Amino acid sequence: MHQDRTLVCRDCAEEFVFSAGEQAFFLSKGLQNDPQRCLSCRAAAKRARVIGGPREFHAAICGSCGGQAIVPFAPRNDRPIYCSSCFDKVQAAREVSSAAPA
Repeated sequence: MHQDRTLVCRDCAEEFVFSAGEQAFFLSKGLQNDPQRCLSCRAAAKRARVIGGPREFHAAICGSCGGQAIVPFAPRNDRPIYCSSCFDKVQAAREVSSAAPA
């Protein structure tokens, strides 16, 4: 099934093992991407978020209305970005469509 894999941390550039057990756990949670950070760098990033460390925001163009959207992640070209009001509309539409009987 899964085998241990060696990955490189994006923060400290050290190698770390992504164990078969961790891979199964990620899969059970629906996580499709490999971890980008080793355990200690993940913990440090989490502490920085919890303590209220600086959070980087990015400006983007809303994929629905064309207005400005400010998001806490670097936008990618493979998925649309929505402003707050359009995001709420998209989420509401998803909830309605997922609740509809098939």
